Formats: sequence, structure tokens, C-alpha cells
Amino acid sequence: MYPMNNTKETLVSAFALFSLFFGAGNLILPPFIGFNSGELWWVMAIGFCLSAILIPILGIFAHAKLQGTIFDFGKKVSNTFSLVFSILIYCIAVALPSPRTASVTHEIGIAPFFNIPSIYTSVVYFGLVLVFALNRSKILNILGKFLTPAILLILLAIIGICVFSFDFTFGASTVKSPFTDGILEGYQTFDAIAAVVVGGVLIISINLKNKDISYTDRKTLIRNAGIFAGLGLLFVYGGLILTGALMHSNFNADINRTDLLNGISRTLLGNEGNKFLSILVSLACFTTAIGIVTGTADFIKGRFNNSNKAYTITAIISCVLGIVMGQFNVDYIIVVAIPALMFIYPITIILIVLNVLPDKYTAPKVFKAVVYTTILFSVPDFLNSIGITSVAKFTAAYLPLSTYSLAWVLPATIALVIGNLSSEKATTV
Repeated sequence: MYPMNNTKETLVSAFALFSLFFGAGNLILPPFIGFNSGELWWVMAIGFCLSAILIPILGIFAHAKLQGTIFDFGKKVSNTFSLVFSILIYCIAVALPSPRTASVTHEIGIAPFFNIPSIYTSVVYFGLVLVFALNRSKILNILGKFLTPAILLILLAIIGICVFSFDFTFGASTVKSPFTDGILEGYQTFDAIAAVVVGGVLIISINLKNKDISYTDRKTLIRNAGIFAGLGLLFVYGGLILTGALMHSNFNADINRTDLLNGISRTLLGNEGNKFLSILVSLACFTTAIGIVTGTADFIKGRFNNSNKAYTITAIISCVLGIVMGQFNVDYIIVVAIPALMFIYPITIILIVLNVLPDKYTAPKVFKAVVYTTILFSVPDFLNSIGITSVAKFTAAYLPLSTYSLAWVLPATIALVIGNLSSEKATTV
């Protein structure tokens, strides 16, 4: 039996989970949010943390309950739906957030020091990712014991110096809807998607290390690791958002995300700041890329009767795609990702929530009704994101949250309530 008082195992798993979550978007988005939200930084931080921390950690809780793969998240709808959803998630993961980590690493970690093309950075970067992915059984220990502590130390230095060096004065907010904009900015971390991807990585890694661990003990370990990782993310996000808000007068208003992070590092850490930042960026991005590639390869391996060949081929293809897509700059990848996120993120969020709820509230008929309602009402937000605004204008007249690109929230909630009331009535009769 696995010793549940083993605090070390829990902390190693929590550190590993933190590093799997904390990647490119998690690093460059929070300071930019704080910089633009000014005196309302805390309002935007709440919205950001809802979609970038609460939902992802609920995703880990769902994994702790299901203890399967991403495929299990949608099985109550149908096996076909679950397979299509899984494939979409992994395609998006290897095509957008994974390459973005290489792009951020080049722009912040390499380009300021070496005049080399980004293709060289991507080749070396994903070559190392592939090496780690192929050494599957060692990932949890490497991430939890070595890489995450290094990331946290540098982050603590940046946040601590800013908080104790700057007066707590803030500029005016340039954001129209801080709370809902914070939620949508949280989409760009891809952490809800990461939760359903890397949660599976965590489960497989725990099983490889502790073959005799029981379902209950594994569930407790995963949930505790999720809680600790979430608290770590809360502290880091809050600190980085506050840092960006405190430094509102140090940079031009039109500064982009990566330049802002570079500037903050130079201001707080001096001439050596870029070196520390390059290490931070490289580690943060690298750990996330490992999680995405490994999670994708794990899934395909499972679909092909645990074939190691399928795992290796998938890992290689994911890394090659990362090299190709990694040639685009960070801001371009962020813009390209918006339509995909507007469509897949609501479905991912609702699947996470439904799988966390007690089974008595998520009977198959209710489950299906809520998921299909979410898909239907996420279409206007998706169409609006690709420039087709007529549908969004129509729904805005009837669904107040549609003006905030959250048209699906109210209908999905209503479907959940009505579905359960109908089931309860049918049972009573």
C-alpha cells in the first residue's frame, strides 16, 4: 500500500504538476494583465484565476475521480464524441501551446544573447523535449525535484523585489470589463486544456512509480497535489499581476507581452536580469512542452493497445510540428489561437465541471443535454472570433453574457438545472 502520510511524494507530485501547468502563457500574460488593468488589477486577477486556476484544478480533481484518460471525460455523451473531443484537444495542444513555448523561449531566452535563427532554437528545444518524453518513467522526479524549484526561486525573486521596492500606486485601467476580460485572458494559458492533458500524465507517472497504489490512495494523492499546485499558481499569478500593475509608469502603454516581461526583469534584477529571465523562461516553457508531448503520446499509445512504437512515433511527430509552428512569433500564435479557444474551451470547462459533480447530478441524459447546449451556444462566440459578427449581435439581444464572449454559460447552467429537475420528477412519478 502507498503510505498516505508520505508528504514528500505529495510535494514532488505537486511541484511536477505546477511545472506542467506553468508555461509560456502563464509567464507572459499575468504581468501584461496587471500593466493594463491598473488600479483594477485585483478585479482582473479574480477573473483570470477563475479560468486559469480554479477550472484547471477542478480538472485535476476530475482526473482523480475518473483515473483514466482524457477519453473518459466525454464518455457519458458517447464514445464517438469523446474520441473526437480528445483528438481535437491533442491537435490544438501540439499545434498551438506547445510550439508557443519554443517561440517564447527564443524571443526571451535566446534572441537577446545570440543572433541565431529561431529554427535552430526550435530544433534543439524539441530535441531535448523528445529525449525527456522518451524517458517516460523519470519525468515526475525530474520535474518535481529539480526544475520546478528553480522556476519558483526566480519567480519569487522577481515578485519579492517589486513588492518591497515600489510604492503601491496604480495607473488608470485601460480595460473595459476587467472581470470578464480576466476570464478570457485565462483562456490563453490553455490551462483547462492542460488539465485534461497533463492530469493523465500525472496518473500514469504515479502508476509507474507506485504499481501497488490503491484507487483511494491514488485519488487522495492526486487531489492533494492539485490543491498544492493550485495554491502555488495563485501566489505566482497574483504576484506577477501585481508586479505588472505596480510598474505601470515604467514602460510605454503600447508595449507587447514579451517586451514587458523583459523590461520588468531588467528593472528588477539589473543588468543580469535577462540571464535570470532566460533561465526562467526556458525552464517554464520546457516543462510544459514535455507535458503536452508526453500526454499526447500516452493517449495514442493507449489507443493502439499500449504500443511503444505508437508512443515514439507520436512524440516525434509532435516535436516536428512544434519545430514548424514555433517559427511564428508569440503574438501571432496568440491571435491564431483565439478562434480555437472560443470553441473548445467552453466544452472543456463544462466537461470538467460535470465530471467533478456527484454522479447523481450528472446522469447520462443530463450530461448530454448540458454538453450539447454548451456546444450550440459557444458557436456565436466562435463565429464572432473569426469575424462573422451577425450571429453574435443577434444573441447579444437575448443573452447578456454574450457581449463578454460567454454566451454559453447561462444556457448550460439552465440545462443542468432543468435536466436534474426533470430527472427528479420522473423518478418521483
